[in-house]
Amino acid sequence: MGDSAWIERRKGTAVRPQRIVCLSAESADWLARIGAWDRVVGVTAFYRPAIGLAPKPRVGGFASANVDAVLSLGPDLVILFSDVQAGVAARLIAAGCTVFATNPRTLSEIEHTLAWLGWLVGEHHASEAWLRSFREQMSARAPLPRRIRVYFEEWDNPPIAGIRWISEMIERAGGRDVFADLAQHRQASARTVTWQAIKEADPEVILASWCGKPTIVEQILSRPGWDQITAVRRGAVYAVDPEFFLQPGYRLVEGLELLRRILESAAIESCGSRELGPAM
Repeated sequence: MGDSAWIERRKGTAVRPQRIVCLSAESADWLARIGAWDRVVGVTAFYRPAIGLAPKPRVGGFASANVDAVLSLGPDLVILFSDVQAGVAARLIAAGCTVFATNPRTLSEIEHTLAWLGWLVGEHHASEAWLRSFREQMSARAPLPRRIRVYFEEWDNPPIAGIRWISEMIERAGGRDVFADLAQHRQASARTVTWQAIKEADPEVILASWCGKPTIVEQILSRPGWDQITAVRRGAVYAVDPEFFLQPGYRLVEGLELLRRILESAAIESCGSRELGPAM
């Protein structure tokens, strides 16, 4: 069913979910922004709420969500993200839960997902205002003197290059994803690269956010032969916050702004070792 047809059907739906569990951090963040936080009864442990938000029970991690804990909250809607949570979704459906599972891979798909969520929880008017903001702030920045070569590392062993929305963010910020061809693949396993391939690509900036565990820049810097890579020589290797890059929601806005600042610095060959954003 297309977006418009799905939305038209939702317009005629009077009942709004009252007990929502968000098993992905970006959905919890989005519902808080659009005014549905009072109906959220549980969240993933990976969600860090904004100051002032009432705390909600945590029901486990991302891949390790506690199904029994979710069921104990009596949800009338559970929101999930990605094929990683497919098993959790299946168990919840088997237990009689209503679930909404998404699997966006591009910025366009993320925008559509946020729109669907707004209609799904009956907050489409507030959602539309936030979507306009998202669209405006995620627009392409003015060109830099030249595009900076960027490698984004989503996992370290084996190295996995960034998902497509990250590749798109790199392009919009004024860079060039050195593995843009791999970013087209929807499965992470298809984006596996070798240390040698990364060396040959010679990125000028390396961003890393190892999904679900702390990113250790020192381990990257100590890889054999990597002292020859431009990013390493210039100190342009960064551990970046997963909330800004790996969670497909509104906070990508902050990621794009951070990325632009990094690329502006690289464009004038700024030196020095930096770590921007807390590693998880």
